[in-house]
Amino acid sequence: MKHSQVLKLCVIAILSFCSSCVSRKDTTYFYEPDELNIPAQISMEQPAKSFITIQPNDELTITVSAIEQEAAIPFNPPIVGSGSATGGDVRVGGTSQLQTYLVDSQGNIEFPVLGTIYVRGLTRVALAEKLKNMITDYVENPIVNVKLSNFQVSVLGAVRSPGTYTISNEYLTIPKALGLAGDMQIYGRRDNVLVMREENDKVTKAYLDLTDNSVIDSKYYYLKQNDVLYVELNDSQRQAGSLNPNSGLFISAASLMISLIVLFVR
Repeated sequence: MKHSQVLKLCVIAILSFCSSCVSRKDTTYFYEPDELNIPAQISMEQPAKSFITIQPNDELTITVSAIEQEAAIPFNPPIVGSGSATGGDVRVGGTSQLQTYLVDSQGNIEFPVLGTIYVRGLTRVALAEKLKNMITDYVENPIVNVKLSNFQVSVLGAVRSPGTYTISNEYLTIPKALGLAGDMQIYGRRDNVLVMREENDKVTKAYLDLTDNSVIDSKYYYLKQNDVLYVELNDSQRQAGSLNPNSGLFISAASLMISLIVLFVR
C-alpha cells in the first residue's frame, strides 16, 4: 500500500474518532418530528400549580390589613431594620423588612394574639383563608396575605451557571429554572433530567425527558421549594472526562511520530 494511502487512512480514522453525529432530537426541548406539520395539542391545565404546600423550615411573610388599620396592628409583627442608628429608635441608614414566621419541625408557627397555628400541608391560599376566619373574631373584614419567603431551587450539572436561586413567586417551571441558570449546555442530556424533591420527610426522585412534549403533564414540571434540578452529561462528554488529562499531549505526540515515520519510510 502506498504511503499516501496510509496517511489518508490515518487522517480518516482520526476524524472519525473526534467527530460524531448528534440528532436534532437529542438537542431540542419538547421535540416535534419534522414530518409532522400539525401543531401539538398540549393541555394547559396544570393542577401541579396548586400543589405547593407549606413544609417545616419554610419561612412565611404574613400581613394583615383592614379598613380600620389600627385594629390589625396587633396581628402584624414589627418591622425589623438593618443599618446604623443614632440615639434611641431613630434609624438613619440601612433597610427595613417584615419579620418572617419560621415553620417549626412540627409544622406550627407562633402568630400574634392567635398563638400556635398548625400550617403544615396547607397551601398559601388555604392558610390565608384560615387566618382570616380566625382574625374575624377580632377585626372586621380582615385581609390576609401570605407569601413563601424562602422559595429556593438548586440547578446543578451541565448548565452555564449552576447554583441556588431564590424565586419571588411560587410558580416555577423546569424551563424557567434552566433559564435562571443560563440554560443547559449543549452536552447536557435533555432526555434524562433529574428532579429531587424533599416532602413529608421523604426524598423522591424523578427523571424527566425534556425532549418529550408530554413532560408538561408531570407533577414535577412545576418545581417546589428546595427542589434540586440536575442535568447529566451526555455519554461522549462523560467518557471524555474519564480520559487521562494528558491524553491531548499523547495524541499530539503520536501524530508527530506517525508523520515522522511516513516521512522517513518514503
